[in-house]
Amino acid sequence: MARSSHLGSRHVAATGTAPGLAHPARLRSATAIGVVLALGLLTACGGSDKPAVAENKINAGKVPVYYPKDYNDLIAEAKKEGGKLTVYSNLGDENMAPIVRDFKKKYDFIKTVSVNELDSDELFQKVLSENAAGSSPADVMISSAASAWANFAQRKDTVLEYKTPELSALGDEAQLLPSVYSLSQDPMTIAYNTSLMEKPPTGMADLARIVSADEGKFKNKVTVRDPEGSFGFSVTRALTEGNPGAWDALKTILPLTRPETSSGTQLEKIVSGEYTAGFLISASPAYPVVDDSAGLVKIVFPEDGTVVLPRGMGISSEAPHPATSKLFMDFALSTEGQRAVAEGGLASYREGVKGRGLHTYQEVVDKVGEDKIIHVDYSAVAKNDADAWLERFNSLLKK
Repeated sequence: MARSSHLGSRHVAATGTAPGLAHPARLRSATAIGVVLALGLLTACGGSDKPAVAENKINAGKVPVYYPKDYNDLIAEAKKEGGKLTVYSNLGDENMAPIVRDFKKKYDFIKTVSVNELDSDELFQKVLSENAAGSSPADVMISSAASAWANFAQRKDTVLEYKTPELSALGDEAQLLPSVYSLSQDPMTIAYNTSLMEKPPTGMADLARIVSADEGKFKNKVTVRDPEGSFGFSVTRALTEGNPGAWDALKTILPLTRPETSSGTQLEKIVSGEYTAGFLISASPAYPVVDDSAGLVKIVFPEDGTVVLPRGMGISSEAPHPATSKLFMDFALSTEGQRAVAEGGLASYREGVKGRGLHTYQEVVDKVGEDKIIHVDYSAVAKNDADAWLERFNSLLKK
């Protein structure tokens, strides 16, 4: 794997009966349109700092030598499925576009890949509802909602059993749950508006120091992902489990904080100046905002503990195109696919993926050190423990 090592790193379970499928799905805010418009104006005024990315060389129709000898049979079966694939994902178009583009280059008989962008938790509810009503068009599911994935996968007949041949190259840690694999390893950041916060915080403790110096200035000007949702619960609990000292910082920061239910909303409001900063914001949607903001928005990896959340990928047990789904999964985990993953702003964790404009897990390791990374495991948390954690967090938020 591209991870330098997990020795000394901290693994934190953030799943189970905590927020997830037990709660109604939250719809994404329509204000994502606003961030596109705002960034368009910024780009027009100041230009984009996004570096050019070299073309991803795809070995069309060829598979690695370590694939099973009968893999061509799988390709033949996929051809019979009509060259179509439907993906339910919590990723935006900019994240998915390079993966889809290069998958179609890899297999020229793939003509249509439909990507439905859904909320992290919502996509699982949608698949369950559609299958209960008759059938779902979903083939591949991609989400970083760890607890929702755990709740979904433990149900009968939800995830198609499949062992990707890429596991031999990536290592067992690439498998998050049975037949659920890590598409990327995405770091959580502190994002801030440079016109309102000239000196960047170095971590959670430093952010607490900055806001405590002028609480009036920062009241309701800091944002965090709502922990009542699966994604928010996963990353915020992981922070406090991996770095218990973070509770001291949260005692200072949370009374000044407003939670949001989507990264798009958080970033839009940081761009507009409604928020000065936000913490535990995923780098994957933040990278393009930073690139397009002409220096107005920047991010940092907290030096006192950077949470890294795997983004789960699995195939629906009722997938209309199961063979094509397997080809897509294998491609996304391959060297070629992980190169496309990185181009889309996600953090590739495969060894050998590097280059101008590409983001990788190793980039985070190089900046903060392996021992300062908090890895989120897809494993269960008892409901009582989850409820107690939420009560503690919310008591600070409401002060």
